[in-house]
Amino acid sequence: MKKYAALLLAGMMALSLAACGSSTTSSSSAPAEEKKEEAAVETGEQTEATQTEAPEPGAEQAETAGTEAAAETAAPAEVTTVSPGELHMATNAAFPPYEMTDDAGGYEGIDVEIATLIAEKLGLTLVVDDMEFGSVITSVQSGKEDIAMAGLTVNEERKQNVDFTDSYATGVQVVIVPEDSDIAVVDDLSNDKMIGCQDGTTGYFYCSDTPENGGYGEDHVISYPNGAMAIEALKAGKVDAVVIDNEPAKQFVAVNEGLKILETEYVIENYAIGVNKENPALRDAINNILVELINDGTVQQILDKYINTNE
Repeated sequence: MKKYAALLLAGMMALSLAACGSSTTSSSSAPAEEKKEEAAVETGEQTEATQTEAPEPGAEQAETAGTEAAAETAAPAEVTTVSPGELHMATNAAFPPYEMTDDAGGYEGIDVEIATLIAEKLGLTLVVDDMEFGSVITSVQSGKEDIAMAGLTVNEERKQNVDFTDSYATGVQVVIVPEDSDIAVVDDLSNDKMIGCQDGTTGYFYCSDTPENGGYGEDHVISYPNGAMAIEALKAGKVDAVVIDNEPAKQFVAVNEGLKILETEYVIENYAIGVNKENPALRDAINNILVELINDGTVQQILDKYINTNE
């Protein structure tokens, strides 16, 4: 019976080909293929054409995923920077362990590593521009730099000049004094003491504010270009204490004998990245990357690399 059905199908195919003989090659091949596939199905076989045309399981999902991945890859192209192909980071590389120079004359630290990853994910090359701390915000505000990243604390005054990303780290302001100092707690600073701070830092802003606002007044504060110079002034007796972030404070005390950090904290604050207010696309792109780096533990790994939490 199967043999008879096969012969009957072969005869029908021959008649069909004869009837279409006056047509072009392309138009006559289509019904032939259709008949061939029908015959193959009738006999329980699958033709090569059927195998090629049938979509593989998950192919549609894979194609969709690939399209989405391509869209994500193309997204950074929408971000503009001050120099094509580069992400310029304004910093003050005298703030260990967040930014500092290495033995080869380059830059390293928490902020440098995080910024490098951000630049890579944006398809850009990080360029670190070292400058006085007081110029970090203004350089971004004026459009000379893309981001400000220098252990930068978010406060209302700075928010008037630049936009900030989400916070990626917490900073603590502490007080450094000589080991034989009569300053035992933060409140002792109000007893007509001279305080050294790095210029433009929140430590300077807090300390130089009026006593009514919790400060000590500008006449009781001396600012220095960087933390190291403030420490030298403390060692020389020009100031009675230095107010600075906890992590650089630990670094300075470790390499300068005769100094200590008070156990009481001065203030706790959040670090974030400053971005030009006219470049919200860059701010948003960096925020998206920060979420990824924080959620997958990368930021914490970098913090742990430079900060000994057991101290």
